[in-house]
Amino acid sequence: MEIYLNKLLPLLALPSGLLLLLLAVALLWRRSWPVWLALCLFWLGSTPWVSDHLLRWCEANAVRVAASSMPKAQAIVVLSEGRTLAPGTTGTSEWNDGDRFWGGIALYKAGKAPWLVFTGGWIPWQRELAPEGEVLKVWARSQGVPESAIQITGKIMNTAEEAAAVAALLPKLSSVGSTKPKTILLVTSAFHMPRAQRLFQQAGLQVLPYPVDFKVSAGESFNAMKLLPSADAWRLTEMAWRELLGRAYYAARLGLSQRQGATDSTPLSNTR
Repeated sequence: MEIYLNKLLPLLALPSGLLLLLLAVALLWRRSWPVWLALCLFWLGSTPWVSDHLLRWCEANAVRVAASSMPKAQAIVVLSEGRTLAPGTTGTSEWNDGDRFWGGIALYKAGKAPWLVFTGGWIPWQRELAPEGEVLKVWARSQGVPESAIQITGKIMNTAEEAAAVAALLPKLSSVGSTKPKTILLVTSAFHMPRAQRLFQQAGLQVLPYPVDFKVSAGESFNAMKLLPSADAWRLTEMAWRELLGRAYYAARLGLSQRQGATDSTPLSNTR
């Protein structure tokens, strides 16, 4: 149920939802200003200049580094990013972007950790798709990674579940059986890394971020084309906005749990 709420509740706060709200207000109140505001929002959100800046802000101006330059860790953790089942009788599972997978493979081949962990991304309305970790395990073996070095989590549906599943899995691996905080090389999209890193740290793990899948090409200078609306720019703006909403949600949930914990730990004599 939570995943449905997480997907549905933010819809009205996304740019597309705001456009619909403004148009609904225009129809109900018979006013023109919501229409002009909706047009301005649509133009701004669909320009590459705006989408690029939003995404680089989400990416925290991170850069891609060579796998060989990263320090060693107890495990490499590759987060799920969604899959598509290709039409046809082959039942081929295609990825939306392969950078996370190849980033994990590069780190493993560079000898940065003895374990390569894939999370089992899965959503209930795509039951025909196997959990992503199972698919990536097969592909990792085809790239020369021994099966004995690959681990996958159970089914997960969001980043918080990924962090909890990995934190529960690592102590079971012989090479990371220490009671000290586990150090992982975390591989995910650059725009998603700040939120993912925070959640994994909250799960008790020490995180070495390895961001991949950058959405804004380096070295692009401003030009007039950056102000022309495009469908792809609107998609990227929505992606960045959804990520920012996700960060706000988890920050609010953490703050609420901390306040509740502080209240629960307060002596009764001080609560009267």
